Amino acid sequence: MPERVAAVGVSQVGYARAITDRATYAYLADLYVVESHRGRGLAAWLMECVMAHPDLQGLRRFTLVTRDAHALYRKFGFDELEQPQAYMEILRKSG
Repeated sequence: MPERVAAVGVSQVGYARAITDRATYAYLADLYVVESHRGRGLAAWLMECVMAHPDLQGLRRFTLVTRDAHALYRKFGFDELEQPQAYMEILRKSG
């Protein structure tokens, strides 16, 4: 599971994690930058590290879910699902 951490001094300020079978598929499970360090290019740097990781090369599919960072991920080749009807989920609402 490829992971990358961004740190300033001894403080962790960002984190990225991809889950992969190392054969055909990867899922970007996490990419987070502490609010006080956003706007400095750390998310893009973390994505560069993730995309360059040897375990993530040559995969047929790499997916992610985002609320608001579409522009960032498009810079790395991500796009909307080609076949959204093929994806399913279990969504458990709290309460």
